[in-house]
Amino acid sequence: MRILLVDDEVRLADGIRRGLEAEGMVVRVAHDGITGLDAARDGDYDAIVLDVMMPGMSGYRVCQTLRAEGDWTPVLFLTAKDGEWDEVEGLDTGGDDWLTKPFSYPVLVARLRALVRRGGRERPAVLEAGDLRLDPAARRAFRGDEEVTLTARELAVLDFLLRRRGEVVTKREIIANVWGDDFDGDANIVEVYIGHLRGKVDRPFDRSSIETVRGAGYRLAATGG
Repeated sequence: MRILLVDDEVRLADGIRRGLEAEGMVVRVAHDGITGLDAARDGDYDAIVLDVMMPGMSGYRVCQTLRAEGDWTPVLFLTAKDGEWDEVEGLDTGGDDWLTKPFSYPVLVARLRALVRRGGRERPAVLEAGDLRLDPAARRAFRGDEEVTLTARELAVLDFLLRRRGEVVTKREIIANVWGDDFDGDANIVEVYIGHLRGKVDRPFDRSSIETVRGAGYRLAATGG
């Protein structure tokens, strides 16, 4: 397993490198964002561990640049920034996982192994189905050239449906991915939000992209309706 570690804390980075090498991994280390970006472009890595606040270029910008260039190597942000919006920004710029310092070393190793098992799958910056588009990072949705105003929860439901476009998804799957596995409210909340979405992205445009599949769930047409 080849890992690129980019962190400006030299002693910490050296300790992580030695620990990962003891696990049989091959590790390359960079201590600033620009050098890390160059290393990512030059090498073939199974995963990249990125600090956020670094000289030259932040980890966010490194990850965003790689994604824009079509590099989908899994990225784990390893940082002292522990605000929830910091994590949101990291994931929205293309990161795959987030671990806050101080961290558990076995957890770091386990998360890297999980990322590598999943592999570097392309995750387009803009989700599309026909002329229905969603930019998850900017939190903006469009039908053709017209922007559609959606609430945060409506955006989350549409995001999930677009990522699974053409597939039937159950209420339980939608709840798990939008509200979380520990949601204990009424499952009919899904119907409410599906209705909201239809009223905003379908009916005003004379479309019917969100289909009800009786006894199974919902499907967003791959063509966008």
